[in-house]
Amino acid sequence: MSDNVIKFQRPKQPKPPRQTPPWLKRVLTILAVIAAFAAIYIYFSLTGTSPQGAPG
Repeated sequence: MSDNVIKFQRPKQPKPPRQTPPWLKRVLTILAVIAAFAAIYIYFSLTGTSPQGAPG
């Protein structure tokens, strides 16, 4: 038989996208905020400058 024949098959069902649980989103947001504050603190402590408008 020839390989030039169209085989009609049902399309495969697409997998549903992964859902991130709400508690994990909250934890990731909190970790991102903590990392941002840590990066700001490290930057200003290493450069020896104070933020604009801060006393000191």
